[in-house]
Amino acid sequence: MTVDGRGLLIVISGPSGAGKGTICKSFMDRNKNVALSVSATTRNPRNGEVEGINYHFMSKEEFKEKIEANDFLEYAEVYDNYYGTPKSNVEEILESGRDVILEIDIQGALKVKENTEEGVFIFVLPPSMQELKQRIINRGSETQESLMKRFNSAYKEINYISKYNYAVVNDKVEIAVEKLEAIISAEKCRVDRIKDSILNSKEGMINEQLYDWTISGRLIRKNTW
Repeated sequence: MTVDGRGLLIVISGPSGAGKGTICKSFMDRNKNVALSVSATTRNPRNGEVEGINYHFMSKEEFKEKIEANDFLEYAEVYDNYYGTPKSNVEEILESGRDVILEIDIQGALKVKENTEEGVFIFVLPPSMQELKQRIINRGSETQESLMKRFNSAYKEINYISKYNYAVVNDKVEIAVEKLEAIISAEKCRVDRIKDSILNSKEGMINEQLYDWTISGRLIRKNTW
């Protein structure tokens, strides 16, 4: 929670294989008051998936209506299905004073940046491109062709790092999570986040003190005459 009582919007993304999902999970385990944004989708629920926990499931017609109403921070169409981040859900959590994490792809993060003035944008990097390649290979689910496609895509995605506020190298998960926690703590102390609430709350007190000092000064000067 920031000084004004509003939560912090934390947007995390990075190339496939960088380990952003692992970092987010570990961070959430250590920080129970932080909420993970639940996306909306038009695809059918898979076995074990729960409405409102894994996704907000809806029809394409309903999703398109929400697009027209500008109800998403970001959205995309993937393999004939829509995915998006509902504004109202995120806003409700932020207003309650809880921080919100959006773990989304780079294009989605850039759309969020266009649609809101708040937010901390964090880019997760692998320790090296060779390590990134090895992580993708270790998944065991990629063909040679898809591996090269993902690897080439990762090179392109890293070029967007200048659009972010911070970069976290995921060499060791625990250290990466500690860096993430440090970033969030520092963000909540930024003057441009707290100055209005501090000035507003202290303005009356400061004016009163200045008045008292002025009166006291006059009395002192009068007594010395």
